[in-house]
Parts: sequence; C-alpha cells; structure tokens
Amino acid sequence: MIKVQDVAYVRFGAPDLDVMERFLTDFGLSTALRTADRLYMRGFGPQPFVHVTERIEEPKVLGFGLLAQSLSDLEQLATAHDTAVQDNVEPGGGYHVRLVDPQGLQVDVIWGHAPAPPPASSLRAPLQLNNSGELRRLGGTQRPGDGSSHVMRLGHVVLKVPSLEPSLQFYSENFGLRVADGYFAGTPENRIAAFLRCDLGSEYTDHHTVALIAGGTGFEHCAFEVLDWDDLMAGHHYLHARGHKHSWGIGRHIQGSQVFDYWRDPFGNKIEHWTDGDLINEQYAGGYAPIGPNALAQWAPEMGPDFML
Repeated sequence: MIKVQDVAYVRFGAPDLDVMERFLTDFGLSTALRTADRLYMRGFGPQPFVHVTERIEEPKVLGFGLLAQSLSDLEQLATAHDTAVQDNVEPGGGYHVRLVDPQGLQVDVIWGHAPAPPPASSLRAPLQLNNSGELRRLGGTQRPGDGSSHVMRLGHVVLKVPSLEPSLQFYSENFGLRVADGYFAGTPENRIAAFLRCDLGSEYTDHHTVALIAGGTGFEHCAFEVLDWDDLMAGHHYLHARGHKHSWGIGRHIQGSQVFDYWRDPFGNKIEHWTDGDLINEQYAGGYAPIGPNALAQWAPEMGPDFML
C-alpha cells in the first residue's frame, strides 16, 4: 500500500471542446494545452492541469488522477497490480501508473511532473478580514473586483458507487486513504457515504480528497478551491450573468466545513467552487453521522430537486 498526498485532476469526455472550454474559462480556469481531441485546463496553482476533456461522442466521466509521494511508490503500486510504470505524456511529464477502480473509472497515480509556471493573468492577494475582536485590516479598504473566480486547485472528487464497501476497500488499500467522516441511513451499520482523507501522519491535509456515496456510478461532483470568500461570490454572480446553470448554494457544509457553490457544466456534470475548508491530521476523531434533510449544510438555500441527480 502507498499513501497518496493529494488529488491532481479530473478527466471527462465530451463531444464539443469549444463549449467546455468556454464554460471552464468562465468558471475560473485557463487553457493549458489544447489538441485536436483533448483540452487541458489549469488553475492558478502549480499543477500543470486540473481538468482534462477528451473528445468523444457521448458525454462521460472517465476518471481522475492522484499524486504519489515517490517513484518507488509508483513501482510498488505497479508490482502489486501486475502493470508497469509509464512515462506520462500529458502536460507536466513525469511518470504514472494507471489503474481501474471497481466501478470502471480510470485512476492515474502521478509522480515527477514539472510544476507549471505562474499563469499570465494576475492574481490578487487573499483578503484580510476585520472580524469582531480580531482587526487585521487597518487604514485600508476592500476592493476585490468582479469577474470570474480564480481557481487555485482541485480539492476533491466525490464518486457515486454501486456499493460502498468494495470502493472503500480499493481506495484505502491501494492509496492509503482514511475515513474522516461519513453518513449512515437508519442504523449505524447501514453506511452510505464516506469522506476519505490522505494519510499524511501529523501533517495537515484536506478533510477529504475522495468521497464515496452509495447508489450510482460516475462522479457526484468535483470541487475546486478558489482564492477566498469574495472570490467565490464574484464567480457566483459572473456565472449567473453568463447564463450558466446553477445547482445549489451558496452555503456551508457540515462535513469539511467548506463554503460551497455548485454549478452544472454544459454536459450536466456537477462542479463546485469552495473555500475555507477544514484541515485535519491523524489526531482527527470523526465518525459516521445520520443522514437527514439538514445533514449536508449548516446553512444554505433550499436544495433544488435535481441536485442529487
């Protein structure tokens, strides 16, 4: 077993790369590379790309990438699955091992890819906030501006799986992912969702990097961290003005605490902006909580009827 350190990118299939590129640009990404049949989009962080679309006739979720900690981890993973470490020919280079999870999603495990240079467009500093009893902005104003959000990185993927246990076993045994929290329905034994964190020991990491929800296949959603609260709000209004389909938000989750805003891309995939998520380590003591009508958000507008589809 190896221990991955983060998620790298998501991979989709779609028939029209132009349509996807326009939406993702409005969403806060920029084009890293485009070929005749692939579109690679990046954020403002060092990942060479965080979203790739392959041209296929019918829209489809294809998979995602995880970041290994060493080349020896890739070699160990390849040996365990009777496959080979391969040169990565996508942006950033390096090496990868390609596996298939229990529901048929492609899972690439990457190491050694080169970080991308800073994007051409400028990025403001995160805002300093004056909170009651903690005044950090003295003698200055807030003028964050409008326009699209600035996506920093991919934060997590949430997978719909036919059955929780096979996928939970696959992701924990192969990549060292550990349950941070989850949900059960009815009795505690009936576990229906699990939020999995990277196992980095005492080092702090996102509350979840991969989450599993029983009852389906493909992605439930993928989630991208933006610069800060005002950046999320600016993107919310910008996407509305551009005519894109809103799904749910703005609100604050319970498991992970993220401030969230969900949208649909042109092919129906659910995609999230988020900020201010929990960071946890091996000392975190979570657990499974009962699912219910108020289990997903501390505060938020009413969830639309199509959000869980």
